[in-house]
Amino acid sequence: MARTALTKTTAAGSYNHAGVALTMTAADVGNMNSFVATGKDLLVIHNTAGSDYTFTVTSTADAYGRTKAIAAETVSAGAYKCWGPLEWTGWGQTDGKIYLAASNAGIKFGIVALP
Repeated sequence: MARTALTKTTAAGSYNHAGVALTMTAADVGNMNSFVATGKDLLVIHNTAGSDYTFTVTSTADAYGRTKAIAAETVSAGAYKCWGPLEWTGWGQTDGKIYLAASNAGIKFGIVALP
């Protein structure tokens, strides 16, 4: 099955007087998730559940020799974590996307496209 695509939120620029609401989407535990990589994407993770759960960002080999994913990173109940911007190198897959997975649908992903 295809991974479930995540909707990005475009960050308000430096000269915008109003912020934007961040779209958060529950992890698709069975199919996993993905989003189109630009190299300027901030990943926000929120654990909305009452227990600790984990998420993973799948990596690819890069020119620096790094091949390790962000694997089974724990997010405490009610907590937020963020990464980024996630560069294409080391994270972008052959289909142009970045792959995410989570251990429970209580994990919500938000992708912020930075200007």
